[in-house]
Amino acid sequence: MIRPKKKLVLENGTEFYGTLFGADCNRVSEIVFNTSVVGYQEILSDPSYAGQIVVMTYPLAGNYGITDEDFESKVSFIDGIVVRECCDTPSNFRLTKTLEEELEEHGIPCVSDVDTRMLTKQIRSLGRPRAAIVDADMTVEDALELIRNTPEGSRAVKQVSCRKRWLTRTQGHRFHVVAVDCGIKHSILRLLGAKGCNVTIVPFDTPASDILAYNPDGILLSNGPDNVPEVPEVNKLFSELKGRLPVCGIGLGAEIIACSYGARPEWMGCGIHGDHPVRDLGSGRIGTAVLNQSFFFRNVEGTSLTPTHVTVPEGFIAGFENLEDKVFGVQFQLEAAPGPKDFIHLIDKFISMMEEQQNAKEN
Repeated sequence: MIRPKKKLVLENGTEFYGTLFGADCNRVSEIVFNTSVVGYQEILSDPSYAGQIVVMTYPLAGNYGITDEDFESKVSFIDGIVVRECCDTPSNFRLTKTLEEELEEHGIPCVSDVDTRMLTKQIRSLGRPRAAIVDADMTVEDALELIRNTPEGSRAVKQVSCRKRWLTRTQGHRFHVVAVDCGIKHSILRLLGAKGCNVTIVPFDTPASDILAYNPDGILLSNGPDNVPEVPEVNKLFSELKGRLPVCGIGLGAEIIACSYGARPEWMGCGIHGDHPVRDLGSGRIGTAVLNQSFFFRNVEGTSLTPTHVTVPEGFIAGFENLEDKVFGVQFQLEAAPGPKDFIHLIDKFISMMEEQQNAKEN
């Protein structure tokens, strides 16, 4: 099969030529790189990557196809993918379609046969540049003009959040959790279900009074693609719920919690996306976590938060808690689908908080 030629053009004019794999269309977006070894399907369907082109540093994608049960959302919001090599003959007894079929179905372009090592170095030096996936014969001047004339996306949480509440149910449930959908991954819902939780998923702008009307045992503030100042609705929501119910924050949800207590986020440039070592300050053990963050907290001094996890070797705050308010947050993915699962046990902290809340009500 003879595939059309495409190229990626960074906003500094650097060109990377490659081969089309997926939808044949042009796209302009912010570009980041992800260091995960596996999980291209989960990255493709993770709402946190809405409005971004993702470069996979692992050199092969598509080799195990696409599996219906492994999607992290009902719709893919990613703008494009860049890889070293794409496989169109996957081998996996669970697969339901190929990666290319999934990309074509949802209109997502992919450029393969790219020197992703050099591209990653460029992104690291530029921070998070904008880039264009275009036809190979487009001049660099025209590509740069396309980048300049394409408005930057905003309010991505509004785009990825559910419009109406929806439910997940498990047999013999013990707890009821309300999850505020800023771009939630379905694997965290499956994890909560495995721990005996019914979950009501609500839009990001749901008022606190409506959430309390569900009579939940705990609140989950989910991951998502925006920055804290861009979701004032969730900031207001947490300030009204803080101390009333156990709250777990993941990714963007954790950043909202930290800022509410007075912590100050700092811009990370190219950010951390993918597998990264994290130290548990309680046990001293180092595990591999999956991060997807553009901001970090150098410390939480001057707040009532206690650090629980830090990145290695940077020492950035990756987890924190306030036991008095029954609140904790982590910058990394608890469920880490498809893996690693070194920190999946932290969901038990949330479960314990809800147990204590229930016991307090009964007594």
